[in-house]
Amino acid sequence: MRVTQSMISNNVMFNINQSYSLMDKLNEQMTTQKKISRPSDDPVVAMKGMFYRTNVMEIEQFKSNFSEARNWVDTTDSALSEMNKALQRIREITVSANNGTYDKEQTKAVADEVSQLKEHIASIANSKVGDKYIFNGSNTLTAPVQTTDAGIKAQFSEGNVNMELSKGIYVPVNINGTNAFMGGANGDSVFTELDNLEKTLRGEGSGKIGDFIQTMDDRISKVLSAQSEIGARTNRLDFMEERIDNQQLIAKRVMSDNEDIDFEKLVTDFKTQEAIHRAAMEAGARIIQPTLLDFLR
Repeated sequence: MRVTQSMISNNVMFNINQSYSLMDKLNEQMTTQKKISRPSDDPVVAMKGMFYRTNVMEIEQFKSNFSEARNWVDTTDSALSEMNKALQRIREITVSANNGTYDKEQTKAVADEVSQLKEHIASIANSKVGDKYIFNGSNTLTAPVQTTDAGIKAQFSEGNVNMELSKGIYVPVNINGTNAFMGGANGDSVFTELDNLEKTLRGEGSGKIGDFIQTMDDRISKVLSAQSEIGARTNRLDFMEERIDNQQLIAKRVMSDNEDIDFEKLVTDFKTQEAIHRAAMEAGARIIQPTLLDFLR
């Protein structure tokens, strides 16, 4: 087979173009820090990348859910703490009013303070996270307590507000208001109990002031029980979030191993290919010699 100068030139140019193409690909990888720029570069890496990226996005959504869940439990815990302080204050002034040394005006002042604290507890019962009421069970768009001229009316719904904090795992983040605000000795709400205390302090009730000390103790115990429950939820969130953090690190590492370049190796490959390209250019310059036609142009 006769090898012509034209065949040699074409082969040299083809090989140099291939070398240029490889250097361009290496340069693109260094610029983007990714192994591939389009699925056709490596379909296997591309398919795995889609799966890993979906996994990372799913975990990031769970992380976002944890933020909202903590908002719920922290707001609930803060509200219950405020309620506990109000009840402790009511118990304190009830004990003082029961010692028999207060005159009518002083007892009336205690009744006025009970009235104010009762309204404060009503506002606590209507605590919200965003536009959702945290103590009204699953009926989060309706206020559980209504204040009217006739007094305070409380009607709490049941049900849990569940959030998905891991794949297939839903955790309730609310406390049903009935646990803290309802279920008194006679099935009364805390507002009915305080109404009765206020009336007794004003001399309008049939009971004794001292009878309400135990009532307040029982109500405080209910609030402390609700706080213990929300504390247990907080501890569970801590453990679950730590697990999700670890899963996020692992998922991102796996995705990085699949998609990201090994920079040191890539630089070495680029330098090697650059040296090969220079050698090919020098060899090509020697192989492609001027012909008579070049001088006749």
